[in-house]
Amino acid sequence: MNIDMQTYLIYLLVMAGVTLFLRAVPFILLRKKLKSVFWSSFLAYVPYTVLSAMTVPAIFFATDSRLTGAGALLAAVVASLFGGGLVTVAAVSCLTVLGVDGLMLL
Repeated sequence: MNIDMQTYLIYLLVMAGVTLFLRAVPFILLRKKLKSVFWSSFLAYVPYTVLSAMTVPAIFFATDSRLTGAGALLAAVVASLFGGGLVTVAAVSCLTVLGVDGLMLL
């Protein structure tokens, strides 16, 4: 696919404009401290939601089998509910993947 320089520059400017717009609008609209409890709590959970939306699908596609991904996700949720830290949850998830893969080979 051969794209000429003019088309490339148009795409580049549109992408730069969209990126600037998405980063500048919140600063313009949210100059004052939020007084609404709803919006404060909503915006507090946005980073966790985005991180979950990016991480959970990757868990299922990181292994050859979706069953091992589902097992790792379940093990991670259980480990985190029992108060496990980041390293503990990651280790439990990895060991779960190895265990489920080992059981699937039998």
